[in-house]
Amino acid sequence: MQRFGTLLLALAGLYLIVCSLTPLGLAMTAALENRFPQPVLPDKVAGIVVLGGSFDTRVSRTRHAPEVNEAADRVTAAMALARQYPEAKVLFSGGDASVFARDIPETQVARAFFLSLGLDPQRLILDGRSRDTYENARYSKQLADPKPGETWLLVTSAYHMPRAVGCFRKVGFAVVPVPVDYRTPAGADLWRPSNDTTRNLEKVHFALREYLGLLAYWIAGRTSALFPGPNP
Repeated sequence: MQRFGTLLLALAGLYLIVCSLTPLGLAMTAALENRFPQPVLPDKVAGIVVLGGSFDTRVSRTRHAPEVNEAADRVTAAMALARQYPEAKVLFSGGDASVFARDIPETQVARAFFLSLGLDPQRLILDGRSRDTYENARYSKQLADPKPGETWLLVTSAYHMPRAVGCFRKVGFAVVPVPVDYRTPAGADLWRPSNDTTRNLEKVHFALREYLGLLAYWIAGRTSALFPGPNP
């Protein structure tokens, strides 16, 4: 029993060393981020769907001002696209996803954010019911009510795009993926050693959570494939 305990301790130490001192987490995250390349944007777009996750709702609520987090690229990229396509609707999908205590829905903060940057409120559609990615897709389709021939863009973090696209395909909402908020470098820099152990561990955590999410959604029938990718 003592040898078994020693073995487990050694394996745990080895796991910690590998995760914190190697590019393992970066490689795992990059596999998700590289799944969908940057698209060639069309000339005309009917709407832009941007998924929640960009705002710290607790800080925003208590500080009485929109406060973004590390996924801020989702909303800043959506705003840039809104200016590129001045006729397109902007559909923000994100409710209250808190687990331990109820908070304000992200839509409340998103509305203040987009309007403060000059977006016409008539163009803004808010989905405050969604609590997860599948509900993002489901309720977005209901609110967007896409017509045949329309093009809708989907904006979310690159590492989250495979699961998001799988959910949108599952509910029958065809979208053009526009990945943003990259967390890993491209090319040879991906494999460059780093002594930033916190960042390395964080990347393993993010990647494992997303892979487990893909598996759980696929088992539950909430996504179109185990690891959704671009259409042929």
